[in-house]
Amino acid sequence: MAKSIKRFLRLLLYTLIAVILLFNVFVVLSGRYYLYTGVYQTYLQGRMGPGIYDRDNFSYRTLKHAQHPKPWKYSRDYNTIQPEKADLAYMKSLGTTAFLVIKGDEIVYEYYPEKAAKMKVSNAFSATKTVVALLIGIAIDEGKIKSLDEKVGNYIPEFNAKGREKITLRHLLEMASGLDWEESGKNPLSENAESYYGTDLYGLVTRQHVVAEPGKVFNYQSGNTQLLGFVLQKATGKSVSAYCQEKIVEPLGMESDAYWSLDKANGDEKSFCCFYATAHDFAKLGKLVLKDGMVDGKRIVSEKFMHEVKAPAPIRTEEGWKNLRYGLHLWVYFDPQSTVHYFRGLKGQYIITVPDEELIIVRLGHERDKNYHIPEKKMKNRGFIKRHLNKVEHSIDVFRYLKIGRQLVSKK
Repeated sequence: MAKSIKRFLRLLLYTLIAVILLFNVFVVLSGRYYLYTGVYQTYLQGRMGPGIYDRDNFSYRTLKHAQHPKPWKYSRDYNTIQPEKADLAYMKSLGTTAFLVIKGDEIVYEYYPEKAAKMKVSNAFSATKTVVALLIGIAIDEGKIKSLDEKVGNYIPEFNAKGREKITLRHLLEMASGLDWEESGKNPLSENAESYYGTDLYGLVTRQHVVAEPGKVFNYQSGNTQLLGFVLQKATGKSVSAYCQEKIVEPLGMESDAYWSLDKANGDEKSFCCFYATAHDFAKLGKLVLKDGMVDGKRIVSEKFMHEVKAPAPIRTEEGWKNLRYGLHLWVYFDPQSTVHYFRGLKGQYIITVPDEELIIVRLGHERDKNYHIPEKKMKNRGFIKRHLNKVEHSIDVFRYLKIGRQLVSKK
């Protein structure tokens, strides 16, 4: 028995050594050195992917809180009404770290499982994309960018050849660029993984090839937003963080320092994913969208641009349906009660706005629920599809958070 165990352990050791050697050979031959960082920051830390508190794992730029912060007011009934037990259990099951409900300009309810979480910054993940879209709108308003229909190649020379010269800023914002970026949260060899753990974002996005006609089909790709980040740098002559500090952080009166991850020291912002802020400051971004670009009587983003951002892009989805889910880097949900616009991040980072109800809901946390899909058995039922098409590809938890928020403000 002892000999068998020793033989097994020896075989296991040899197998492990072989795997490590093969892994290193693959990394060197493929040039995918980012895999070392990815493996160290995930599997060797007991995790399967990125986390909401990854800030210190990467270089970053600090966006200082506004010189004149604008704290939220609290409702007279603040936190006197609580979510139902089942709803609170649901939020806890997904690792919610912050849940904030605002009616008008007042906080009605907020929940943090830990006291310190209120002031803790969280990665917004892809909710960051909407921030970049707002900055693009401001740059257009200022004349630094001519229009949404300007060619990407006007700012990124590599996009003046190989079919990429057709791609416009609008195509990027619509998520309809036609590029071959692989959007995967599980494949370590995808562009998504390399963009998060790699050190050369510019090289990565300028190596993309056109595989479909731009402006036709919705295909969600983080590389589109990263390209917009480089457009912003070229158009404004400033880093994305510096431009955001000036045009969003200051006028919105953000109360705490925010942070933006870089691909390397003094490098480029990960425009597609990695803006870190508190729940209270994320809510200020929601207010900017809720108020169509106005904050406290001051115009931050033009009404014209906000109208375009909020309207579903006139393209088809990958399923061949009319796009009812996405504007210009902003999710759109046609709820039976009101139209809803929201920012969305990988782990369930949501800034939900319902203009008709003056409602803002911010949810931060470690996980999100699955997306809604038409059941396979209903795919030929046109009536069912028509009734439920408005829900397709929206996260199921968004519907739940909307219900919870509405219940809390209705019981005031």
